[in-house]
Amino acid sequence: MESNKRAALVLEGGGYKSIFEAGVLDVFMENNIYTDSFASIWGVSAGSLMSVSYRSRQIGRSMRIMLALRDDPRMMSMKTFFETGNYFGTDFMYNVVQNQIDPCDLDTFVKDTTPMYFVATDVSFGTPAYLRSKAEMSDTDKARASASMPVLSTMVEVDGHRYLDGGCSDEIPFAAALGLEGASKVPNRVPAEKAVVVLTSDKTYVNEGTLEDFALKTHQYDGYPYFEQDLATRADRINAQRKQLKELADTGKVIVLMPPEPVNVKTAEHEGLPLLNLYLEGRRETEKHLEEIREIL
Repeated sequence: MESNKRAALVLEGGGYKSIFEAGVLDVFMENNIYTDSFASIWGVSAGSLMSVSYRSRQIGRSMRIMLALRDDPRMMSMKTFFETGNYFGTDFMYNVVQNQIDPCDLDTFVKDTTPMYFVATDVSFGTPAYLRSKAEMSDTDKARASASMPVLSTMVEVDGHRYLDGGCSDEIPFAAALGLEGASKVPNRVPAEKAVVVLTSDKTYVNEGTLEDFALKTHQYDGYPYFEQDLATRADRINAQRKQLKELADTGKVIVLMPPEPVNVKTAEHEGLPLLNLYLEGRRETEKHLEEIREIL
């Protein structure tokens, strides 16, 4: 049954820059704005991982994991990459951390019925895939698929499809959430009327396609021409999305939360202070817009 809530929540990717989103979501939870306040939740890449702790209602969990394990070689290292093909340690992240070091509250996660989507990219077809959470073990693979960066990660297979990072095809899926013209259609989904969109870079950010150019030069995806097209056009697509978001924000269709200043946190950040500062920025920006967010809900 569809939710009668009006607004969708959209969480952009950005690696460790997503600690800004952790600050946003912690303030939401501290003010009783949980996932069931929204019509749907859409997480991309690291945004998918942030959405898990939000759905399990664990204030501070995402921030703790990122700060405490930022320089643990099991979390991310070239050693892990050479041994497994994944720069980010998948077994450590999705098994050891998830189940032992800082466990997800699975009971709370499963009870939440809010439609939640992990956005990934189908490598064979070059299309965005909105993988709906089923509140079961398969969600781990869906979240991992959404957050598997090209070159730095191996492909993740879910239901016979090969996936990589959702940001390659739909970095900020507000159009799908709102059902805008030209957006990918999501089965069994009534579009939301409005959206709260959380970005991990400030308003001056322009994607220059550097990482995408590097991925193409490796020729690792020569057997996947549609995915290569995704990579080749990704920067222009993201910049166009950010421009459209500003236009929608001006009309009141969306509320955009983003860092107020250029972000000095790397996608794979090892230093604690920049991460803590960005987390606190997320909290401050959310507190400033809290009443406005309550109104849109």
